Amino acid sequence: MLNVDLIALAVSILVIGAFVQRRKRKGLPFPPGPRPLPIVGNMFDIPKESSWLVYTEWAKTYGDVMSLRVFGQVIVILNSAKSARDLLDKRAAIYSGRPVLTFFDLSKWNEWYIAFLSDTAIWRQRRRILDRGLRPNVAVQYWPMQKAKVHDFLKKLRSHPEDFHHHIEHLQGAIIMSLVYGYDVKDQNDTFLRDALEANTLGHKAILPGGIIVNTLPFLRHFPGWLPGMGFHALAREGERLGHDMLHRPFELVKDRMRNGTARPSVTQANLLELEESNSADTKEAERAIAEAVGSIYLAGADTTVSAILTLLLALILYPDVQRKAQAELDAFTGGKRLPNYEDRAGLPYVEALCKEVLRWRTIAPAGVPRTNTQDEVYDGYFIPKGSIIISNVWAILRDPSVYPDPDEFKPERFLTAGGQPRDDPILNTVFGFGKRICPGRHLAENTLFIVAASFLATYSIGKAKDKQGNEIPVGREYTGGLISFPEEYKCSITPRSAMAEGLIAAQSWDT
Repeated sequence: MLNVDLIALAVSILVIGAFVQRRKRKGLPFPPGPRPLPIVGNMFDIPKESSWLVYTEWAKTYGDVMSLRVFGQVIVILNSAKSARDLLDKRAAIYSGRPVLTFFDLSKWNEWYIAFLSDTAIWRQRRRILDRGLRPNVAVQYWPMQKAKVHDFLKKLRSHPEDFHHHIEHLQGAIIMSLVYGYDVKDQNDTFLRDALEANTLGHKAILPGGIIVNTLPFLRHFPGWLPGMGFHALAREGERLGHDMLHRPFELVKDRMRNGTARPSVTQANLLELEESNSADTKEAERAIAEAVGSIYLAGADTTVSAILTLLLALILYPDVQRKAQAELDAFTGGKRLPNYEDRAGLPYVEALCKEVLRWRTIAPAGVPRTNTQDEVYDGYFIPKGSIIISNVWAILRDPSVYPDPDEFKPERFLTAGGQPRDDPILNTVFGFGKRICPGRHLAENTLFIVAASFLATYSIGKAKDKQGNEIPVGREYTGGLISFPEEYKCSITPRSAMAEGLIAAQSWDT
């Protein structure tokens, strides 16, 4: 039987907590939102999937800043660029914490995954490692590797175009693993890549409000796993195993290769070489910091750019005029005689604008990654208590019709000036987060998306697939509802543009 005393104690604590929180409001209201029920609050209102769509609809009633309450826990949703910048950028010192989610405590991810660490000395140390390894002037040295991986991707599309989704996953995994560990991902069933994808699937489910019940009702962690509804215990054990393997197996591989002189340039190798030269007194702790920092790149980068590339191809199918316009720009610039390079970006403004529109049109993380505030706050006349969960509704921000007319339409021209040159749009940076917690891998992601888009458009055309009767198979616009949103599975036709394009694909090296 359930421990009735334990349940009663937990409920009492939650009720008292809600009462104390209400007393601290000093007469100011919480941000508006759906009417909460007694004790449980808005527990049954929290969307299980595609929360950003629900929040955007609610914003029509409750405004740019709204809130939910679950057992006294306040959840604040920011639906505008102004509110998100005011709090997450301008008041970053207060709004850079992360919620302590019980599931990640059970799986021990709270101990190492930088995305879940609060703004502490440990987080700042790991963040410095990432910033050093991913800053633009360092990323240049990895351009040849990225181009080689993209060229391999083009060849795989020629052989098996129907497996484009798998090829995209493999491409991004190959780039990340080479960048972080100097490791070449195997073509089939690579253990390292599989672990990252499985861990991401688990992490995305657990981080969103309502995703796993123990995050909403933390006292459930004390109930045994054999009880109905307590399956999160088994998930947490699996998460702990995946986290351990991801951190240590590729990291130890780099160390082994450095000892025998076969290590290739990578973020991990660079940090370990720096550690050797520093004569650190605590090598074990320094190695742990490196392993946890680079492991976070590995985990965070394994599928985010996959979403963007899948969206790129979907947009090219749905908007063939955009595809033709981008290809015409590429043909005029390269003559169709070579594959585009990173150095060509300034001469390909439409392709650059297309990539920006990909990030806006179907943003990778539509509800952002939740934050917390470290002290009581008042914003726009509303009380936001310390420890509130803060959600930035990036979907709503990038679909503000006053900034992006016809927001559901795919229009690269949004990001071009009247003279046809790329237009800077600071609001678009919300795709990568805010303030001191902005994604350190944003430059890598933008570089990868550009070189994939330019190379694919230079060599292939994409359209709707046809059935056996020759009828076009419809392509939808539906997306999955997790932390990282992906297009629902779709079919397409991918064919080389010309004999010259086939020659570029088949070439042994990029520069032909």
